[in-house]
Amino acid sequence: MAGFDIKEYLKEKKEHVDRALEGILHGEGEFPQNLHKAMRYSVFAGGKRIRPVLLIASAESVGGSMKSVTNVACAVELIHTYSLIHDDLPSMDNDDLRRGKPTNHKVFGEAAAILAGDALLTLAFDILAQGNKDNAGNALTVIHEIAKAAGSTGMVGGQAVDIESEGRECSLPLLEYIHIHKTGALIRASVRAGAILSSASSQQLDALTRYGKAVGLAFQIADDILDVDGSQESTGKTVGGDAKKKKATYPRVMGINESKMRAKELIDIAMDSIEGFDNRAEALRRIAGYIVERNR
Repeated sequence: MAGFDIKEYLKEKKEHVDRALEGILHGEGEFPQNLHKAMRYSVFAGGKRIRPVLLIASAESVGGSMKSVTNVACAVELIHTYSLIHDDLPSMDNDDLRRGKPTNHKVFGEAAAILAGDALLTLAFDILAQGNKDNAGNALTVIHEIAKAAGSTGMVGGQAVDIESEGRECSLPLLEYIHIHKTGALIRASVRAGAILSSASSQQLDALTRYGKAVGLAFQIADDILDVDGSQESTGKTVGGDAKKKKATYPRVMGINESKMRAKELIDIAMDSIEGFDNRAEALRRIAGYIVERNR
């Protein structure tokens, strides 16, 4: 669609989500202050809000509205943020930088970081449980979708296998398992949640599920590539860390050029999945392209 500005769209949706998150989170002055400061520190550390934006764009692609899915979009971002806090811990990736700032445990200490992550995850499900009283069935389905995507058969499971695979030879099927679950599961669930809350047809939901699966994997491959090709200034975190830790990544298993080709193939799959959608899905099309073209 001519004239569609993806950067402006992402900016507008991010600002909307940030305002909503501001209204959801407790203030820094509320007791226990240090916990609430730690929670807010990571939530407002400058994330792209890709997951909530995808949720909103998915809803819009089938006739839903941003307003009707905002709280669920915020819940997804809280789950994502909790996962980043815990990923950065000394017992996991032991990272010092996230989004160009010291990681949560570097500022607040390891115990406070763990508790901040726990509190964000719990708050997310508090928000989800409040649901939409006019459509309780769809709201309950979305809780199930997101819980499954975040748990041992989704994001947490992918992180567990990722840690277990450090320093070992990793096959392509195992690598795909890690990426599909650690990163892709919550992205796929975000796309599905927006569609479900907006009463998508089964055909639309199937198409958006294929889209979400493809962009979820492409997003993590792009991250792997940025850890090799990117810079600390652009990515906001130390580059080359994956190689130092001998983590399972696409460049390590397939090489950088093949990784870029695989990411492009996945974006083509995503585009094909929503080919039959009208102009309301233009944001999804542009986000797919942005995922592999971004530098952070």
